[in-house]
Amino acid sequence: MTDLLTTPLNELHNELGAKMVPFAGFSMPVQYGRGIVKEHLHTREKASVFDVSHMGQLLLSGPGIDAALEKILPIDVKGLKSNRQRYGFFTLENGGILDDLMLARLDSTHFYMVVNASRKAVDYPHLSKHLAGFDLTELDDHALIALQGPASATALEQLITGVSKMKFMDSQSFIVDGTAFRISRSGYTGEDGYEISIPANRAVDFTRQLLALDNVEPAGLGARDSLRLEAGLCLYGNDIDDNTTPVEAGLSWAIQKVRKAGGERQGGFIGADVILSQIKNGANRKRVGFTVNGKAPVRAHSQLFDSEGNRIGEITSGGFGATRNAPIAMGYVSKAHSEIGTKVIAKVRKKEIELTVAKMPLVPQGYKR
Repeated sequence: MTDLLTTPLNELHNELGAKMVPFAGFSMPVQYGRGIVKEHLHTREKASVFDVSHMGQLLLSGPGIDAALEKILPIDVKGLKSNRQRYGFFTLENGGILDDLMLARLDSTHFYMVVNASRKAVDYPHLSKHLAGFDLTELDDHALIALQGPASATALEQLITGVSKMKFMDSQSFIVDGTAFRISRSGYTGEDGYEISIPANRAVDFTRQLLALDNVEPAGLGARDSLRLEAGLCLYGNDIDDNTTPVEAGLSWAIQKVRKAGGERQGGFIGADVILSQIKNGANRKRVGFTVNGKAPVRAHSQLFDSEGNRIGEITSGGFGATRNAPIAMGYVSKAHSEIGTKVIAKVRKKEIELTVAKMPLVPQGYKR
């Protein structure tokens, strides 16, 4: 068995009694002593600290790098202002998604990017190939800590003055005891919160300071997954992959008008013909959310059928939505079955379970606009 990598917070996880599991080549905390449901609810009501240091952090720089990035990202990079970030994705010739990511502009020639841990092995060569001549620096000496929940701003402001004034998707540098922290007001839970990039040698002490604050508790990957499912957020490898287009995934909103047909810099990115055609004409299938009739969970890969027994789609993520106190799911169905309120049938271990197509997110968003 390959040895698992550890994050800079590994020692602290063990001290806090975390249950550790393998994830994307790392040993990561799936939960702490209170369990996933309590961690989930605490995040919705107060604030939780998540270790997301397994994710890939990079600095990209050089004159003209924004134009180069627009060849591999279908988003408006040139229009991104300094100290702001934008959700995006690398696309493929077939219109599929190589990975989804966050991109922040630091200044006219420097960007900061966060990619999925499970995709670093393909993302980094992809960037090296398409950004030859530019400087690419992997920040493997940094931790990434997420503080999520409605009490996040009040808590973090006690340690770092000024963070409570940030807007959703701001990304700024703060000097904390002589060290630069890169902080964005964003996250993966549907709640207000922050993601904090910090040198590895400061990570444990800073996380201890966070956990000492009122209303702040640790939470693991289990709660992170159930929170993002309620929030209608995609998990790469489940809900999006290299054969799923942004249009099918309901992510067309992330492609700004300037990059769409008729825009000032329309197309010009990998897979543009497929993606722009689908934006104009629609896709044959669509990602939707589901509520579940009953208490039985419906997991990923469960097949979906209409009332006449015709296969119409598949669940890509499913589990217990603790905020709703009920099972929920996400998946793809044919366009004809994607209207909110449509009833579909999932077959789970020879049992038939009724699901209803529901509006996403499945819980109200708490972002700081």
